[in-house]
Amino acid sequence: MREPMGGAVAPVDSGRFRALMATFPTGVAVVTATEVDGSPRGMTCSSVCSVSVRPPTLLVCLREGSPTLSAVLGLAGFAVNLLHDEARPVAELFASGDPDRFDRVGWARDPSFAGPHLVDDAHTIADCRVTRTVRVGDHAVVFGEVHRLDLPTASPPRPLLYGLRRYWAVGQPRSET
Repeated sequence: MREPMGGAVAPVDSGRFRALMATFPTGVAVVTATEVDGSPRGMTCSSVCSVSVRPPTLLVCLREGSPTLSAVLGLAGFAVNLLHDEARPVAELFASGDPDRFDRVGWARDPSFAGPHLVDDAHTIADCRVTRTVRVGDHAVVFGEVHRLDLPTASPPRPLLYGLRRYWAVGQPRSET
């Protein structure tokens, strides 16, 4: 049995909570959606999780008040673009809030897509229909049933990862950022 880590018990503020989550590396995605008027929206998101295989469902956590969340809820759909290891600039762009971000990347729109597809920067894309939304603190947990997948066909994907406050790729030493 492991002994308790010890130390003083302190309230968990947002800074300490962020420090905790920084120790959990994860894949990087850009969640995209389309406004009712056709405008594309998107944001970098590392809070993506599988929920169920039957039906195929995943969740994303989006900041309350974000234009992306508004678009996701407006048309009840979104796309999860899982970024490949050369897409760090795209992850940073969609995390920046730059209003012209879609002018600076390759993307595609199609009536069968639940949101814009980042065709040059994603190794896999899942199109989802919103099935449930739960408000938790300053975020909304959005559940989406996957109705369309673009999976890699040639070689295995090399996903972009984020953790310990830096980006890296599978097989790349963490010190190389």
